[in-house]
Amino acid sequence: MTIQQIYKLAINLGIKADFRSKQEIDKKLKKEKEKFEKLDTWEKKVFDRERITNPYSDTRILMGDPKKKIKKILAGIDIDTREIILAKMLGDIDLVISHHPQGIAYAGLDDVMHLQADILSQYGVPIHFAENLLRARVLEVSRSLHPVNHERPIDAAKLLDVAFMCTHTPTDNLVASFIRKKLKSARIEYVGELIKLLREVPEYTQAIKNGAGPRLFAGSEENRLGKIAVTGFTGGAEGSPKLYAKLSTAGISTVVEMHASEKHRKAAEKAQLNVVIAGHMSSDSIGMNLFLDELLRKGVKVVSTSGLIRIDRSKKRKS
Repeated sequence: MTIQQIYKLAINLGIKADFRSKQEIDKKLKKEKEKFEKLDTWEKKVFDRERITNPYSDTRILMGDPKKKIKKILAGIDIDTREIILAKMLGDIDLVISHHPQGIAYAGLDDVMHLQADILSQYGVPIHFAENLLRARVLEVSRSLHPVNHERPIDAAKLLDVAFMCTHTPTDNLVASFIRKKLKSARIEYVGELIKLLREVPEYTQAIKNGAGPRLFAGSEENRLGKIAVTGFTGGAEGSPKLYAKLSTAGISTVVEMHASEKHRKAAEKAQLNVVIAGHMSSDSIGMNLFLDELLRKGVKVVSTSGLIRIDRSKKRKS
């Protein structure tokens, strides 16, 4: 495979696993194209044209010839200069893939947060509430990203001639879809049963051994689950804590997320919600593993690092 083919595969898998429909995503891309066409010459020159064909601003080829053929990759959750140097030292790595974004993909992290409003609306939160509450949080994240040294690891990759890309929301979509399907097919009634179910997933089992894993953040394991919302797995960064109250009002009893801050936990508690946190690195690992398994099926060798709990499902029947 070439870097471009790997990049396109990540995007296509992300779209397939997206909670939104293909039609909704196509509409977003069409709006980006229309926006581009209205720009003046200078603005078109600096516009990130990938936004016209790729709905995920936090997923990009960061360094390397897109036509380069790839036989072996180094993949991790967080890739910075240290991992770039490691890839160079290993000698036979053709491409480094990070889950968390860097460079222009990190700078565009706030844009994918709008996906959260669509997910929340699917769980009964009125779209005007979701969009208005999320808008303030998106702007907050945008301001926090502005002074960050986004290009640091890319500069290292250029100096060492190491091909580098990141795939964030597409693989987050994969784990979100994985968890939603698993919960939908499970015959469970209580919060404690949900936590037990998650702990049986290999990545979460290993996370527990590593000192992290699924746990209860709000509510009680003895509470009944009620209606479950799988949120906080995809959509860039953590949303507004005020949305917990809206989820509760919409009839949600239990929220399953990848991670949550103390501020968010308190807001969920106030809304009388059960909140189960699956785990950050372990959840990211599931999404990355589902993507990496596709690469393995296509003959690309995978070396894991940087917190990636590598579980190979590539030989199992595709669900």
